[in-house]
Amino acid sequence: MSRSAKRTLIALAVVCTLPVIASYLAFYVWKPQDRVNYGELITPTLLPDVSLPAPEGMPPVSRATVEGTWTLVYAGPGACGGSCASAIYAMRQTRVAQRRDMERVSRLWLVTDQAAPAGEVLAAHSDMHVAQADPQWLAAMPGAEQGVHFYLVDPLGYVMMRFPEQADIKRVIKDLERLLKYSALGR
Repeated sequence: MSRSAKRTLIALAVVCTLPVIASYLAFYVWKPQDRVNYGELITPTLLPDVSLPAPEGMPPVSRATVEGTWTLVYAGPGACGGSCASAIYAMRQTRVAQRRDMERVSRLWLVTDQAAPAGEVLAAHSDMHVAQADPQWLAAMPGAEQGVHFYLVDPLGYVMMRFPEQADIKRVIKDLERLLKYSALGR
């Protein structure tokens, strides 16, 4: 075999194996650090099929209540102070900002203590489901025991994203818009 034929063969072998090596490195070694979403993606956990008691005059809440819509869930005390009020307000604004997709989003407040939510808070958020939290439901929401967060539950009943209590509303809205745009799930 002539010298130029050997060079051609080696060049051909390098050109053919280079994409395989590059794809291996890209998949197993190089991990992108940037992400598009603001909320923390968590391991999806199915909500338990347990009926939760609601305040007087409101229907009880179960997994069937939240299935079929993307649901923003706030887990916090019934005595709704400043941070609670701002989290519930952020959830409402996030839902309203979806405009024509607003009906694909619902809201749920899980009361984590024995304090009854104030009537004026319930009246201001009449379209929000409210229920007494159950330990099984809280177990499905990672980090609920460490602090107050709000969560996103997909239309199949899986808790899949967590936001900080004092979340940046604009970034939460963008996350939800992106999910609604690319998902056919939900009404």
